Amino acid sequence: MFSRILVANRGEIALRIIRACKELGVETVAVFSKEDEHSLPVKFADEAICVGPREPAESYLNVPRIISAAEIAGAEAIHPGYGFLAENEQFAEVCRSSGIEFIGPAPGVIRKLGNKVEARNTLAQKGIPVIPGLEEIVENRSQASRLAGRIGYPIILKAVSGGGGKGMRAVWEKKDMDVLFGLAQQEAKTSFGRSGLYMEKYLDKARHIEFQVLVDGSGKALHFGERDCSIQRRYQKLIEESPSVVLDESLRKEMGEIAVRVTKELGYRGAGTVEFLVDEKKRFYFMEMNTRLQVEHPVTEMVTGRDMVKDQIRIASGENLPYNQKDIKMEGVSLECRINAEDPARNFISSPGKISSFHLPGGPGIRIDTHIFSGYRIPSFYDSLLAKLITWGRDREEAIVRMKRALEEFVIEGVKTTIPFHQHILENEHFRKGDFYTNFVEEKLMKEAFYD
Repeated sequence: MFSRILVANRGEIALRIIRACKELGVETVAVFSKEDEHSLPVKFADEAICVGPREPAESYLNVPRIISAAEIAGAEAIHPGYGFLAENEQFAEVCRSSGIEFIGPAPGVIRKLGNKVEARNTLAQKGIPVIPGLEEIVENRSQASRLAGRIGYPIILKAVSGGGGKGMRAVWEKKDMDVLFGLAQQEAKTSFGRSGLYMEKYLDKARHIEFQVLVDGSGKALHFGERDCSIQRRYQKLIEESPSVVLDESLRKEMGEIAVRVTKELGYRGAGTVEFLVDEKKRFYFMEMNTRLQVEHPVTEMVTGRDMVKDQIRIASGENLPYNQKDIKMEGVSLECRINAEDPARNFISSPGKISSFHLPGGPGIRIDTHIFSGYRIPSFYDSLLAKLITWGRDREEAIVRMKRALEEFVIEGVKTTIPFHQHILENEHFRKGDFYTNFVEEKLMKEAFYD
């Protein structure tokens, strides 16, 4: 096991990693920007090093400064969390060349999976079901219009180096292609530094189902059941739950085996997530694989009793998983609501500012991952995620009831948050029945007034 790990991130995920390290007896080094000097990760890490000003490019994305901090602090490994450098193959390669363990897959695997077209084509050749689409990068609008006609509308444009819902646009008719292609290309360039897009058939009323996987150095690959991430807005996840109401044991077993097979076909090692779309006839298709810890990993932890972060660190340190697939049991139901500093009444515009009053909910079956506190000032140039509110219940109804209660108790004043919107979703009869899909929020909820 490592003796000291540098956490190359901020906010709730940095604090989550620090907590896991403390329980493993591993010292931690936090890096921080000037803006985060008084943050909780800085307070609770064993050592903290400033790596630059508030701008991410000069701090959390500055590879030389982060590597220097690790070397100065004597860190043996770097945990990237999610976002920032978590899926950056160059960063993983620099860590390796500097003699520092990158807690994640090998650089070559990150590169292969980071290119969505290459990953899709590789797995299709291995017999993994993929969404009908193209095997090439679409270079311009005229090519996109011509190829979309071959697939048949509606189609969806996706960034080749995409993730987090960025660089994605659904195109329902040919007349909309020019405008939406330009928007997707621009967003891809801004978010990932590459404007390349690819194209797939758009599956209407599909479910977004993902499987958490862990693979150790011996090649043992295990899955930990699924998470249903279909409640989204503009391809950004809002609520996740495990297990999904649409999967029976037979389909869960089949999809889980495919998820494990994906990791073996790609030579994967570490923690990752294999993502699928499931259509109305319960046919499933590989969509992508994320080579990092997911925001929503707590719901898997709640229903399986496993600590994903600790196991991820153990694997990186050279340990093998001490249990097998038959030992992983899913018990009860867990939900996660992402609480963001956004104003739902104003088209979810970000809401930076100072938190004037703060109270956390509690009681049976409640977990909160957060880095905020009363008096905390929310910056305007980082992700707007404030907290992840997670509940567990013996069944889905109990998990929902506990989430409703917890949202009522959760007090964050001084800024606008998405708490009212989550309450609105939980009151929806279709959500309560489990009758929803990836474009459910836009089609069923956004036109309804739910706030004063």
